[in-house]
Amino acid sequence: MTDVSLAQIIILVIAIVAAVAVVILLLSRGEARFTFDIGGATPKASGGEDNSGGTTLRNRILGLGIFSGGIIGVLLARLWGMQLISSDEYTQQAESNRTRTISLMAPRGRILARDGTELVTNRPSLAVVAQADVANDDLELQLLSNLLGIPKMAVKRRIEDTAEGTQSNRTVMVDVSRRVVAYLEEHPDIFPGITVEQRTQRSYPFGSMAGQVLGYTGPVTTDQLEASQEDTSEDAIQYHSGDTVGQAGVESQYERVLQGVRGEQTVYVDANGNVTSYSTTVDPQSGSDVVLTLDPKIQQACESGLARAIKAAVDTGYRDCKTGAIVCMDCTNGEILGMASAPTFSPPVFIGGISNDDWNELNSEQSEYPLLNRAIQGQYCSASTIKPFTAFAALSNGIATPNSTYVCTGKWTGFGADYPQYCWNHNGHGTMTIESGITYSCDVVFYEIGKAFYYSDNPEAQQDHLRYWGLGSPYNIDLPYEASGRVPDAEWKKEYYKDYSEDEQTWHGGDQTNISIGQGDILVTPLQMCCAYAGIATEGTIWRPHILKSVQAPGGAGTVLEYQDEVAHQILEQPDYFALVKRGLRGVITKESRNIIQHYQSLDVPVAGKTGTGEVAGQSPVGWFVAYAPADDPKYVCACVVDNGGYGENTAMRGVRDVFGAIWNQPDNSDATSTTGAR
Repeated sequence: MTDVSLAQIIILVIAIVAAVAVVILLLSRGEARFTFDIGGATPKASGGEDNSGGTTLRNRILGLGIFSGGIIGVLLARLWGMQLISSDEYTQQAESNRTRTISLMAPRGRILARDGTELVTNRPSLAVVAQADVANDDLELQLLSNLLGIPKMAVKRRIEDTAEGTQSNRTVMVDVSRRVVAYLEEHPDIFPGITVEQRTQRSYPFGSMAGQVLGYTGPVTTDQLEASQEDTSEDAIQYHSGDTVGQAGVESQYERVLQGVRGEQTVYVDANGNVTSYSTTVDPQSGSDVVLTLDPKIQQACESGLARAIKAAVDTGYRDCKTGAIVCMDCTNGEILGMASAPTFSPPVFIGGISNDDWNELNSEQSEYPLLNRAIQGQYCSASTIKPFTAFAALSNGIATPNSTYVCTGKWTGFGADYPQYCWNHNGHGTMTIESGITYSCDVVFYEIGKAFYYSDNPEAQQDHLRYWGLGSPYNIDLPYEASGRVPDAEWKKEYYKDYSEDEQTWHGGDQTNISIGQGDILVTPLQMCCAYAGIATEGTIWRPHILKSVQAPGGAGTVLEYQDEVAHQILEQPDYFALVKRGLRGVITKESRNIIQHYQSLDVPVAGKTGTGEVAGQSPVGWFVAYAPADDPKYVCACVVDNGGYGENTAMRGVRDVFGAIWNQPDNSDATSTTGAR
């Protein structure tokens, strides 16, 4: 109960007592009429008998007094109860009516590279904020508009926006210049209700580097708000309107770690809800730091290597080549050391809110969708990079042996003369084995394998073996939106082409041979191929790829969590099968083409790898190169794809070479180019 309410009750009680007293007095005096006997007898009251109307009057006055006293008693009892029994409750209610709690945003945790280099950090930012009532001051709105250089209506809309809280000051502009700050401080009389606050904004010391991996932040969405309110888990975050949250990449994946704990400030408000003064404050707590597996040197090499690969495609006549991806991984534990996607974007564009024009451009076909992380989301035909796994399938299922031989004339008619298929080398390779078929990427060797599977008792054993190696399903890397790829089979084709003729729905021998050489409907991601080749390098162990190395307490106060490496697939193949495939892949670097030899002869470390050139209807070929090194003691595996880029050995091969060159400080000094390329 407030002091004002108590005074009002006391005044009311006094007024009632006074009114009752006046009424009694007036009634008493108004009825006292006396008469005198002229004859000299003793005076007496008119009608003075004991049973006269005087008795009735006295009874009425007595009743009125009792009634009034009862009312006064009830009021006094109520006053006593309010003051002594319920005083705490009313005090709390009164206090809640005059105070409000404002949430204070907490700085997000930093994102660091494996060596501690800051990839994303926070920087101080000066923000112009306004009280809500400024929106009603037309003159002040115009002056502020002129000072900040933004339209008056934009200023008004931002002040009217209650996303940051009804009693909170409204953000008008962030990252304002010192000139603006100085002017506001010098003219407080012109700008009442306008203040400058120091806040934190995301900072990206390396600009757009690893943009798709790091991701970006933005205002919390309605869906995210609702989801947070429904989340009952122990580590759930309860968002508030106006919160800044991770929307993509690591910023989104590790939102619960990076998001800090909000602070609170208690303020006093008047009857209209305007802040009149400030009370207690609980400071916000910064989020934890996330340490990634990325190596800055390797990441920069991935970025520049991919750019060089795309430039090589353009220089060789593929003018429409703009997109591609590259990923480098430690094959002994699954750590992602570098990951790049082209085109990229600059995360700072999201600071302070992104404009509609910028957002539309980032999501347009014309700009090639820069927000897409093609290393994990891009799906491409695998081309000849699939051939080692076709070989494993054939050897493991008894379709072929290490000593099997095949004759390549450049044209293959295994399903009849009416259905010819061709080797990329139309002149033919002559007699081939599986090992030499891998080295020289002879299509005929793998056509024969596909045909043998097609006519076998288990025609889809080939697809089953590709899935066994991890193709056709995601690796559940700790980044959002990983694609699963596709290993097609008869059931898939029938469903996919259900609106076409029965013949087009039927799985044919040509579908099987297409899979064998990585053409047709098979789709893989660069990450999947990187992991699959890591399995070859380690002879069976495919570690789950991951981007997190550890979580550090705010301010580097110690390690909170270390990522625990885990095996995603344990592949069992005969040791001599691994040896055969590895010799074939080593031969790609040392034998397949003079072009590759010239680029890798300046690297002292032995490399094993595979080229690939995928044919896609209606566009230029997709170029691939996947390799691991050192070939005799593998540590690094790298996969690169260049879309619309032509031969893989002219484009993607250069990207991988640049990454290995950065690792061993032996850059590529060759500009050799091939006019033909293995598929």
